[in-house]
Amino acid sequence: HEAKNHRSTQISMAVMVAFLNLIIMFSVVSTSKSLSLNYYSKTCPDVECIVAKAVKDATARDKTVPAALLRMHFHDCFVRGCGASVLLNSKGSNKAEKDGPPNVSLHAFYVIDAAKKALEASCPGVVSCADILALAARDAVFLSGGPTWDEPKGRKDGRTSKASETRQLPAPTFNLSQLRQSFSQRGLSGEDLVALSGGHTLGFSHCSSFKNRIHNFNATHDEDPSLNPSFATKLISICPLKNQAKNAGTSMDPSTTTFDNTYYRLILQQKGLFSSDQVLLDNPDTKNLVAKFATSKKAFYDAFAKSMIKMSSINGGQEVRRTAE
Repeated sequence: HEAKNHRSTQISMAVMVAFLNLIIMFSVVSTSKSLSLNYYSKTCPDVECIVAKAVKDATARDKTVPAALLRMHFHDCFVRGCGASVLLNSKGSNKAEKDGPPNVSLHAFYVIDAAKKALEASCPGVVSCADILALAARDAVFLSGGPTWDEPKGRKDGRTSKASETRQLPAPTFNLSQLRQSFSQRGLSGEDLVALSGGHTLGFSHCSSFKNRIHNFNATHDEDPSLNPSFATKLISICPLKNQAKNAGTSMDPSTTTFDNTYYRLILQQKGLFSSDQVLLDNPDTKNLVAKFATSKKAFYDAFAKSMIKMSSINGGQEVRRTAE
């Protein structure tokens, strides 16, 4: 009789465990599925206008803001998902993501702070910092002449931010297989990789991100042979081996504040700035996409919007923070 009782307990435990696993599985799956276009339609209907105003006001004063916001969103999503952990400040002995080596040059955090403050006044405790960041990146692209898209909302903010985890960000020195691995670990395809790399049409880079291509490239070449020689000469003059000016660097492409497809045309001329840009030609699949986006701005804009929605759906947060930091 006892054995029978024990057996039924075992069975009910097994059913319970299976049921719990199912719940856990659904809650993991539903994090990205719970995002929706009308998430704030009742609780904070003006959210998009409020964020857009903060981005627009800041951009009117500083043309580098859109590039900064797009990069910030990308750097946020690639570490612990899009949970706004990149906004958290270092506290005590914990060094936060924003103080990790790839992130020390991130700026324009004040734009997110301004949007958050305005939203807290309008609908307190409702809109996550992660959603603000996703919307701000979308608005930044549009304000720079790029595409716009309907951004799904409903992300939650994370509580954990570690500088050491910024090592997970794809580096400008990566080869194609390292880039592919970094993107596929986050559920992003080869097409997403090529499309999202087009974000490099905006912004500025310090010498440290491309000096590997112009000094001591390898045992046989001082300069990367896949670099256009006149372009290499220009970069060496900006970033000499000795006595380099503080904060020296160059724009990612000549139309640095305009979101366009120049980036892809430059790669085809061997004038991509980073190794990680130029290696997109190392495989027929990615090379064909570069050629396609170089000839058709529409094809690039459509792919970029689709890939941004996909990337910004990676979410791992738990709460809605009342302040950005």
